[in-house]
Amino acid sequence: MSNSTNYTPAEVAAMIDHTMLKADATKEEILQLCREAKQYQFATVCVNAGWVAAAAEELKGSGVGITTVVGFPLGATTTASKAAEAKFAIEDGATEVDMVLNIGLLKSGDLEGVQRDVEGVAAAVKGQALLKVILETGLLTDEEKVTACHICKQAGADFVKTSTGFGKGGATVEDIALMRRTVGPDLGVKASGGVRDRETALQMFTAGATRIGASSGIAIVTGGKGEGY
Repeated sequence: MSNSTNYTPAEVAAMIDHTMLKADATKEEILQLCREAKQYQFATVCVNAGWVAAAAEELKGSGVGITTVVGFPLGATTTASKAAEAKFAIEDGATEVDMVLNIGLLKSGDLEGVQRDVEGVAAAVKGQALLKVILETGLLTDEEKVTACHICKQAGADFVKTSTGFGKGGATVEDIALMRRTVGPDLGVKASGGVRDRETALQMFTAGATRIGASSGIAIVTGGKGEGY
């Protein structure tokens, strides 16, 4: 798999978090998301915490993981609340947690506060789930992106992630390349927001992404064109 353009559909699927985070998602839509994830063997489904237990039941024995989001989508909740969200979600079956960085603290120059926030959630999930930190790159300068990546690495995150899909902008090849250069080879880099087809996904992989968050996972794998997140 040295050349990303040669990835098989199965290899691409294994790097996708099949995502449904919309507020009006119904239980049947969540269960359908899970059935699709089993069919295509996506890495995980990504759902809001209230749906984790239902997803865990549907995905039992499938090998598909469950990602949930905490402090979502603004990142402005307290560390204690983010950590509690994460703990409860893990009890319900979550295997990966995508937390939103405290963007306001970063913009305020309170880098110690940002690090404490990530460390608090990292401690809550340690040994139980992977931790991805959403930077919301569309709101950050390049310097802030680099600073955030360094903080996440020092604080014990497993991945840095571009976007919530609910904010300004989404994943770009340039941001993925910058994030990969900053964190080095050891951390995961997740591209999320606006990745809706195979060509875009392959560009993200070439730039250094190791995971894609998308509601268009099937289109990405089959070569179609998706809509939404």
